[in-house]
Amino acid sequence: MRSLRYYWRHKFKLLFTIIFILAVVALQSGWLKNAPQTLQQNQPGLYEIDHYVDGDTIAVNMNGSVETVRFIGVDTPETHKPNTPVQCYGPDAAAYTKAQISQFGKVRLQADPLDTNRDVYGRLLRYVYLPDGTLLDEKLIQTGHGFAYLDFPFTKKAQFAADEKTAQAAKTGLWGTCHPTINKYGGYTSNPLE
Repeated sequence: MRSLRYYWRHKFKLLFTIIFILAVVALQSGWLKNAPQTLQQNQPGLYEIDHYVDGDTIAVNMNGSVETVRFIGVDTPETHKPNTPVQCYGPDAAAYTKAQISQFGKVRLQADPLDTNRDVYGRLLRYVYLPDGTLLDEKLIQTGHGFAYLDFPFTKKAQFAADEKTAQAAKTGLWGTCHPTINKYGGYTSNPLE
């Protein structure tokens, strides 16, 4: 009986030692360091980018179908809207959105229970999350690449309004470079690019 207990204890110690050695080798080779990023990029619910439209609109591949997605709660200056000149900080906002998403190539989309599923142009209305958990809609406002778009109801409305006030007070991004004016919707419109 005693020899059986000794046998299993010895086997357990050997197994533990092997696992420990494999973990050390994996850490030193960098395999485990990259594992969380690989898992995040391959998690279900992530959609690949088909193309970029502008700072607040992208197109994603949803199971073979391309859907245009309009970010909820943020409005970036225009870059190619018909009958509208390119606006101050518009190209910067478009480049910023592309740079943020390009790090991963995929995004997670989330609808808002207070907002409609689609806008009047048929675009999906979604919060756009990067695989690392960053809410890009909010980050655009915080970094001064866009305005809080408060004309419609959505759950993060107060949060986005506060982010805008903070960016505005600090003259972050377009607030320090452009000359935004209040528009008829109670939001802001950037001046034409000079």
